[in-house]
Amino acid sequence: MITLRRHIFIAASVLALGAASAVVLAQGVSSPNPHAIKAGTYAIDPNHSQVIFSVSHFGFTDFSGFVSGASGTLSIDPAKPAAAKLDVAIPIASLTTTVSQLSEELKGDKWLDAAKFDTASFASSSVRVTGPGQADVAGSLTLHGVTRPLTLKARFIGTGTNPINKATTVGFSATGHFKRTDFGVSTFAPVIGDDVKLTIAGAFELKS
Repeated sequence: MITLRRHIFIAASVLALGAASAVVLAQGVSSPNPHAIKAGTYAIDPNHSQVIFSVSHFGFTDFSGFVSGASGTLSIDPAKPAAAKLDVAIPIASLTTTVSQLSEELKGDKWLDAAKFDTASFASSSVRVTGPGQADVAGSLTLHGVTRPLTLKARFIGTGTNPINKATTVGFSATGHFKRTDFGVSTFAPVIGDDVKLTIAGAFELKS
């Protein structure tokens, strides 16, 4: 009985130390100070970046889906945040929802027509700092073969060295919205919401 208790105590202690170490590691990986960003050109990390889109479903719920697999670059200097430049492209084929039939339908020719318009992209034109680690990023969204202005409200999350691949990384969140009918995607509008809300998580790795 004493031996069993000792083994349980040792196992519990190891788990507790592991959990504590994980917390310390998580706290020490990144800095929330925007001045800690290393100036340079970053490439988007497609495995840790995603866009969540949400539209009203008949006014009953806000239904969401994801697009991922982004590519692109971010040029940034913490001493000159207004001069930052962002270019991102996302394959429409990556679109997914919790309903497989709907995912395929949204990629079809009555909606986004991924076979013809396989990529959505955003290119920034100006950055206006609105607070510590916050900025309005104005630019152009190209979707469904149409280009329209879009402004993203961006917030700096953190920067540091990724403990797994050792890459210098910077992360942001952003929100925005647009009218899908402005891009020629009008199926079931306005019964299914015209306003598309975006919630973005973007991770970037330093390349030069």
